[in-house]
Amino acid sequence: MTATFKSTNNLTIPAGWHRLSPIWQGDAQAIQKGLPHTQLAPTWQMLLLGDGSPTRHLELLTGEPTEVDVIDMSLVGMDLDNAPDLIEAVPGPRLRRQVWLRTASGQRLAYATSWWEASHVDEYLQNRSLPIWASLARLRTELYRDVQGVYYGYSDALQSGFGVNGPFWGRHYLFWHHGQPLTLIYEVFSPYLTKYLGPMQVTANGKV
Repeated sequence: MTATFKSTNNLTIPAGWHRLSPIWQGDAQAIQKGLPHTQLAPTWQMLLLGDGSPTRHLELLTGEPTEVDVIDMSLVGMDLDNAPDLIEAVPGPRLRRQVWLRTASGQRLAYATSWWEASHVDEYLQNRSLPIWASLARLRTELYRDVQGVYYGYSDALQSGFGVNGPFWGRHYLFWHHGQPLTLIYEVFSPYLTKYLGPMQVTANGKV
């Protein structure tokens, strides 16, 4: 897998991060049960509610390497940073990392924010321009992705960044390593992925 570090020219480095304004959200119980297909199609549920690597999924869907544009690396200390409540499981002081995930040809597919214990981030992100999955795979790090929240909502910044109108689907989860929380990640996926996954919802009669 290849990856490059590039600054985005059309977006300034944000002081905050891009959280969805949800029109619907679900908790871990909804995720475990799964959503009605009229709300979220099965292919999209596999991406959003499963515990596999989204970076790897995106590569398999597009047939291209998944590359990363890092747009923010900020020390946020002990601030809760308007993050999901699970941020308190990540020891502080913390560092926040924001990225676009895109194809090698430049199509943005997802946005992600992650929070790390600042004193340990270099241990796991030795090359900060790599996707997290690629960095941890190189280290043979054993992980458990614990999806705890799913969202459907809007963000003007993400609409501008993706170049596609919302609403958008997103989620947050903890990475666990050796029984301890390693990082909290918040991801939002572009509707562009309907090109590969099909429509986001299935109609009541079972058609897409």
